[in-house]
Amino acid sequence: MALLKAFLFVLVAEMGDKTQLLAMACASKYKLKQVIAGVFAATLLLNALAVLIGTYLGSYIKFEYVKLAAAFLFIGFGLWGLKEEDEEEIEGEACSLKEDKFGPIITVGTTFFLAELGDKTQIMTLTFAAQEKAPILVLVGATLGMMVADTLGIAGGTLISKYLPEKYIKFGAALIFIVFGITTLYEVLPIQYITVINQIVFYVILAVLIYVIGFRRKNKK
Repeated sequence: MALLKAFLFVLVAEMGDKTQLLAMACASKYKLKQVIAGVFAATLLLNALAVLIGTYLGSYIKFEYVKLAAAFLFIGFGLWGLKEEDEEEIEGEACSLKEDKFGPIITVGTTFFLAELGDKTQIMTLTFAAQEKAPILVLVGATLGMMVADTLGIAGGTLISKYLPEKYIKFGAALIFIVFGITTLYEVLPIQYITVINQIVFYVILAVLIYVIGFRRKNKK
């Protein structure tokens, strides 16, 4: 269950993310197998760090607090996913290291590692590791999820974008995480906190954040 959960949610989170675009940009400069090798090495290292930290935190913090933090983090992941990425800036920084000095695989891996370090998918993996108490399964699931998403981005990103614009993919992923976060809140919060007033305040604040992060900036453009 932990493997499947980590796989599915990391896969959804990575779709349309800046690192998926980075992988696509690198694929335009190097061979497919070189890009995949670099991305895999960086992904494995990133997720291993996240699992180590998450497992440590999960051993010293009560499960209820971990689950409560996870709920807010998932809502945060959803809001984060509504932010627009500057595609020109992403393509400009992709594989910007001197490949003649480091080689294609190290160049791709280092670029991907630096771009993904501290990103929502790594924080999500950390959260799962703290919550699920199955570090190896979380590591495997998260790594597979990221690799599938980035491989799809490299191989089929252009084809997918012809039929389904990236903004709809990102919006759908964001909605999934927000809903998951809300349902987790209902599971972990004591019943005395789930009052009508508190729910109204919460949903009003959430709606304002969604508007400001996801729609106000687009309307300005």
